[in-house]
Amino acid sequence: MNLVFAAIVLTAVLTAAARQIGWVPVQGQAAPMEALSTSMVDSAAGSVELALGLVGVMTLFLGLMKVAEAGGLLTVIARLIRPLMTRLFPDVPAEHPAMGAMVLNLSANALGLGNAATPFGIRAMQELNRLNPHPGTATDAMALFLAVNTSSVTLLPTGVIALRAAAGSTDPAGILPTTLFATACSTVVAILAAKLMGRIARGVGARPGHPGAESPAHASAEDGIPEAAAAYPLWVSLSALAAVLALIPLTVAYGRAISPWIMPGLMAGFLIFGLCRRVPVYESFVEGAREGFQVAVKIIPYLVAILVAVGMLRASGALDALVNALDPWTSRWGLPAAALPMALIRPLSGSGAFAVLAAVINDPAVGPDSYAGYLVSTLQGCTETTFYVLAVYFGAVQVRRIRYALAAGLAADAAGIVAAIVACSYVHP
Repeated sequence: MNLVFAAIVLTAVLTAAARQIGWVPVQGQAAPMEALSTSMVDSAAGSVELALGLVGVMTLFLGLMKVAEAGGLLTVIARLIRPLMTRLFPDVPAEHPAMGAMVLNLSANALGLGNAATPFGIRAMQELNRLNPHPGTATDAMALFLAVNTSSVTLLPTGVIALRAAAGSTDPAGILPTTLFATACSTVVAILAAKLMGRIARGVGARPGHPGAESPAHASAEDGIPEAAAAYPLWVSLSALAAVLALIPLTVAYGRAISPWIMPGLMAGFLIFGLCRRVPVYESFVEGAREGFQVAVKIIPYLVAILVAVGMLRASGALDALVNALDPWTSRWGLPAAALPMALIRPLSGSGAFAVLAAVINDPAVGPDSYAGYLVSTLQGCTETTFYVLAVYFGAVQVRRIRYALAAGLAADAAGIVAAIVACSYVHP
């Protein structure tokens, strides 16, 4: 991450400096270095505002998660999907709270609830860090979880659908099939890339406790974490998987009707579950909310660093230069100039990508129902902001050596872009 951060900042400074040398003053237009300076200050202020905006959301959902954990819901979920999760995360005990937190994070992402997914993801990273024999260095489980998270498994991209509807689309939910295909491809690539890179990083015959290898014995015994109990019968897990798969056509057919019920349903469902399990829901909620506030404050320095770097890259003109250089080649392969900035910005800046999406689908020359409109909508829904996720999740547990997590995440982003082009070319030519 040190090299990535330095490379982004230095590229921005050098690009702005080169433009400044040949700059001809224009009334009402800031000089390149002046624009760069302004962007640094604005991005720093914006990152703090973003972190403070997360405080409320994180306290809410971490409070609800504490209620679910106290009632045993995370253990139930972890046992239910143990056949899959134990294969993906063999170094995490099957009934460890990290399993349930990861499931809730992926579920929230699948429903397009980005704000709800972040607290669950941070909680999962905190629990995974308890199993970490080398604090400050990402474990294989952390890297895989981040890679899957950046691939953003999405069944119902509610925010994108709402924006398309506001832009006057005649079929705002038309991106559901393309998003499902693209996000499935990016997730498969994320898992394969993380597994392959993890095996290469560990090397053949890596010893438990060696840097880059995890220690199952350490994981199951530390802090009184119980040994893994038996999973539910296979037929129960298969029935639950079938029920989840049955939800896919429902989300396609009734996505706009279902989306307003998701957030209230989550809160009511968690509280009802806690009451049925005789959990002191108010006290548990407050305890979890207190943790959410502390975590939100802790991630501010990491957000400032990455968002300032990305803001400088955009303000320097380096990103625009890259778009202009790539457009002649990418247009031939189904990625037109209108959509290219989205493909480049999406891994770097969520707010920047959202602004590109809004600009493209509200442009009368393009519109939400054109090929470019469907493509940028699919790109927004099928991948996550990789650098933001890395900064927030690793920052929450003070991990500075991220190993191969960034490479696996970017591989998933690339797969999502290619899959989105293929899907949109077929469904919305």
